[in-house]
Amino acid sequence: MLSPLFDPALADKICEAGIVAVLVIDDAGDAVPLARALLEGGVGVMELTLRTPAALDALRHIRREVPEMVAGIGTILSVDQLHAAREADAAFGVSPGCNPRLLTAAREAGFSFGPGIATPSDIEIAVEHGCRLLKFFPAEQLGGLPYLRAMAAPYAHLGLRYVPLGGLTAKNAADYLDDPLIAAIGGSWIAPREGIKAKDWRAIAAHARSARDLADARKR
Repeated sequence: MLSPLFDPALADKICEAGIVAVLVIDDAGDAVPLARALLEGGVGVMELTLRTPAALDALRHIRREVPEMVAGIGTILSVDQLHAAREADAAFGVSPGCNPRLLTAAREAGFSFGPGIATPSDIEIAVEHGCRLLKFFPAEQLGGLPYLRAMAAPYAHLGLRYVPLGGLTAKNAADYLDDPLIAAIGGSWIAPREGIKAKDWRAIAAHARSARDLADARKR
């Protein structure tokens, strides 16, 4: 069996955090105050999506000025993007789908990487490449927890853990966090794109604090 593709210590840290803020940044200048607002609210893991040209510069600013934030890159769709994320010092990478070329490239680069899965076939491809931490996407649109539980059942003995993204909100987050399949949840509601553009750091810190409370309740 291959060694885990995602660094186990980092995976444990994400599991302990319970919350991953999923972000779209249009201005790299917003990166540092955004990271500090999230940390103020108790959210210490973020995924900066490659949906804007500012994402990698934003990552560099955060890694340099807010090193205590665990900052990764999401929406990785190509090998070139994977290498760019690693070179920008991303803590981890994430893709929306399960592309074997990306998984091979991540292993060759020694880069912690979590593929997106939506079907049993996706899970089997991921497992074949040594993945144990998987992104379940788009979670709610696929059928949410009932679908994930049914799909994951044949692989329960492998100890796989899932990070659902897509359609999660403050209202349904607790249901996911209560399920033992879930390592952590990804939430774009914590720091919505318009809130970042408006530089509403106080509201983002408050959203992060509410998310932190949900994750902490799981541990009690």
